[in-house]
Amino acid sequence: MSTERTRGLVIVNTGDGKGKSSSAFGVMLRAVARGWHVIVVQFIKSEEWQTGERRMAERLGVDWITGGDGFTWESDDMEATEKAARDAWERAEGAISGGDYDLVILDEATYPVTFGWVPVDDVVAVISGRQDRVNIIITGRDADPALIDIADTVTEMKNVKHVFDEGIPARKGLDY
Repeated sequence: MSTERTRGLVIVNTGDGKGKSSSAFGVMLRAVARGWHVIVVQFIKSEEWQTGERRMAERLGVDWITGGDGFTWESDDMEATEKAARDAWERAEGAISGGDYDLVILDEATYPVTFGWVPVDDVVAVISGRQDRVNIIITGRDADPALIDIADTVTEMKNVKHVFDEGIPARKGLDY
């Protein structure tokens, strides 16, 4: 088998539409079904949020790190929010570099990069230096061009219509 067919891939799901994380979690399910060792590192969602995807992942034996403290626009302490993102990146870096995982999902990782909390050069270096078998999925809006450059597959979700624009809040089972 050629190295090209077996090396880990980098996938970026970006854009202003829904489905970036949901797509990554769909791949998570596929990977677990194939016996892969998977970890999810979330950069925005708070530990207090009890999301459906996390509940299912834990049942399936997926390792899960929630490194955020909620939506940045709701933060009362931006220094703590930034520190949480940097700490999450350190843990993600260890998961990627350690080589123990077949799939590492960096959920909403574009935000700490965009906000300048985690240097994009550091992220690129860690991802580029990973062991061959490690696959990476990065989600979030406004993916840095450097992340797009190192990706094997980039999908941009486009918002055509969203119920939130009509004042309908997120719903359990559909959105979280």
